[in-house]
Amino acid sequence: MTPRYGRTRQERTAAIGRSTGCTLTRIETEATREGLADLAMLRRQELEGFVEGLFGKEETLDFPERAHRGLGALSEMWALFEGTEVVARDETKPGTVRDMEKSLRLLRQLTKDAEHEIHAILLSYMRARRQMIASLPAQRPTLH
Repeated sequence: MTPRYGRTRQERTAAIGRSTGCTLTRIETEATREGLADLAMLRRQELEGFVEGLFGKEETLDFPERAHRGLGALSEMWALFEGTEVVARDETKPGTVRDMEKSLRLLRQLTKDAEHEIHAILLSYMRARRQMIASLPAQRPTLH
């Protein structure tokens, strides 16, 4: 299957985790059912990729409290993106142009909120890792 918007899930994960200044993929979309569904699907996939990249092969990790809260917030955002996608793709659900414009504004704000949470999670995780490394006893080489 060809990846949407030209990048695979692994590439999106790598782009998100490359620095602490995280930005999700920018796309211009119209306030239509298809535009909303595509944007919501892309955001959902990006959040999945971030979490999969964060955990790697581990089932559980010990995160700092702030990172824990951020992951909870991302989980809720993921559900909102998924719900938006489902409703937008359902032609039987009523929706006016005004409704779609409002939904698009909300998705854009939710995108900013997701970026903020990703940033906070990464900072919290990196800070905790630095503290852990700093607390390890330094081993001096044996002099002969």
